[in-house]
Amino acid sequence: MAGPFDQLVGQLPSQISPEEIKDALVIPGLIDLHTHFPQTDMIASYGEQLLDWLANYTFPTELAFADAAHSREVARAFTDELIRHGTTTALVFGTVHAEAVDHLFSEAAAINMRMIAGKVLMDRNAPEGLLDGADYGEAACRHLIEKWHGYQRLSYALTPRFAPTSSPDQLAMTGRLLAETPSLYLQTHMSENPSEIAWVTSLFPECEGYLDTYDTFNLVGSRSVFAHCIHLTDRERTRLADAGSSIAFCPTSNLFLGSGLFDYEKCKQANLSIGLGTDIGAGTSFSLLSTMGEAYKVGQLRGAPLPPCEAFYMATLGGAKALSLDHAIGTLAPGTEADLVVLDMKATSLIGRRMANAPRLEDRLFALAILGDDRAIARTYIDGRRVK
Repeated sequence: MAGPFDQLVGQLPSQISPEEIKDALVIPGLIDLHTHFPQTDMIASYGEQLLDWLANYTFPTELAFADAAHSREVARAFTDELIRHGTTTALVFGTVHAEAVDHLFSEAAAINMRMIAGKVLMDRNAPEGLLDGADYGEAACRHLIEKWHGYQRLSYALTPRFAPTSSPDQLAMTGRLLAETPSLYLQTHMSENPSEIAWVTSLFPECEGYLDTYDTFNLVGSRSVFAHCIHLTDRERTRLADAGSSIAFCPTSNLFLGSGLFDYEKCKQANLSIGLGTDIGAGTSFSLLSTMGEAYKVGQLRGAPLPPCEAFYMATLGGAKALSLDHAIGTLAPGTEADLVVLDMKATSLIGRRMANAPRLEDRLFALAILGDDRAIARTYIDGRRVK
């Protein structure tokens, strides 16, 4: 139940007493539009840009998820971190191991969390232990879709890691699965790094650009979310907007890997749907508050600082719209699901001092984006139940 207090207080059951929370701000639960659960333990690993990062950190880390006990423990730790940081919905990359994705969905289901996730699809240009066999990728996806897609508040996302690690046959298979079940999501990476883009060009010389490698296999649609998109052409922005596809802006990982500065203004002018992603583990924090602060800095470097209300929008209703879930989450409107976060306006002495000199809501939101982290999350509610 959501709405103005004076209109709702009379409708409360007699056994429920209103609770007053002082020096706090209640907002919709935060939405992480791009992250990797198996990379939880490799956060803050030194050095490298994208392609070397994958080879030296990501692939060795993800190989360990063949161990069921390990994947189960990390899935639990990852979910706990989301809750601790006020994230109530996440679009998540798993690993190639179907059982690891099973563990992640099980953890989310246990608290009725809204989560969209998928098994990573890779059949080339990766270590042998991370490659799908001829039929394994499709069979594993079908099993996970049948088991989890639409169960409670869970959905499945087809998840080719990025074009270089999927053969044309695997991308075509992904397109067929998406066509068979249009309610599925599609998540992948695109145009993160110049070396990556050059690699895609060499692997798909028949295509007109990076986006075209996905478009050729019918992967560009209204339920497709592309992470990064730093180096898009104007034609690609127009095509994404026309298709109703969305972008996950991941400022902390873009800065950490030296990938470039996302052009938020051009994407907004193209009427693209944009949300925020923490992109753990190249991303440097599970906190979407911290991620907002880094998005502001990216804007500053581009000469267009991100207004605080737009930052909070991307992490709430913007993310919900990117997932076609704005009817259910992302606001406090009557009838929406009760995913809520309570922000502590005195979480630290410094935040408290800043709030005392921040009369406008915009000033307070900006201070939380710059100074806030998990300490500013006083409470997290998922579907009406307090989980922090």
